[in-house]
Amino acid sequence: MSEETNQQQSAVKTAPATLRFVIGEKLGMTQVFDDTGNLHAVSVVKAGPCKIVRVRTPEKDGYSAVALGFGDIKETKLNKPQTGIFKKLSLTPVKHIKECRVASSAGFEAGQIIDLGAIFKPGDYVDVQGKIKGRGFAGAMKRHGFSGQPASHGASDRERAPGGLASRRSLGKVLSGQRMAGHYGFTTATISKIEVAKVDAANHLIFLKGSVPGAKGTIVSVLETSKPKKRVVALQTQKVSASKAANLKASAAAAAKKK
Repeated sequence: MSEETNQQQSAVKTAPATLRFVIGEKLGMTQVFDDTGNLHAVSVVKAGPCKIVRVRTPEKDGYSAVALGFGDIKETKLNKPQTGIFKKLSLTPVKHIKECRVASSAGFEAGQIIDLGAIFKPGDYVDVQGKIKGRGFAGAMKRHGFSGQPASHGASDRERAPGGLASRRSLGKVLSGQRMAGHYGFTTATISKIEVAKVDAANHLIFLKGSVPGAKGTIVSVLETSKPKKRVVALQTQKVSASKAANLKASAAAAAKKK
């Protein structure tokens, strides 16, 4: 059995590390210590194993992109077009598929596995996208963060009211886009520039500092940040020569004597 597993592992191809993108399941939050002993709250994402399901090329599709798949699903739960796609690619069905644009699709093939430890390291910045928690029908205060109205002078029914809605008598209607009560949550949100605290490639886990969108069990996308700064830069201490240090010490002692 060990020889068979070794042969299977060797047969699996790894995707190029230029694709710094994975999808995974949010497991929740916990705490980890860094190398200096500081405690950080982190979100744990099970990002993998992710495999390439489809490669888009400019010649065939008009653009370059790579579609990643995550999670297993029974073939009986797929419709006929989906079943035909996976059979044509000779791949086992996946539950979640997400596409990411790339500069060039050269080197990517269907069936390649994303190596989490090769694309992300502690100190990298990433953008995380997911669907926030659904909260149903919510009032204006909860949905938009209104402060409410005064509770004095017997206004017991106005404390959580949104206030006036229409503007001007001549218009006689509520303007479109007015912030009112309504459906709140379950919309796509992106948090930019989250620092990677730890990567457990063996268990396909990535630890991100702070919170990420979505509830436990939701699917999130982790992509290299679009911001200019891609990685934490350590502060470098300036070296001071012995003569300059002696001069600084003497000037500090002279200033102390004057006081």
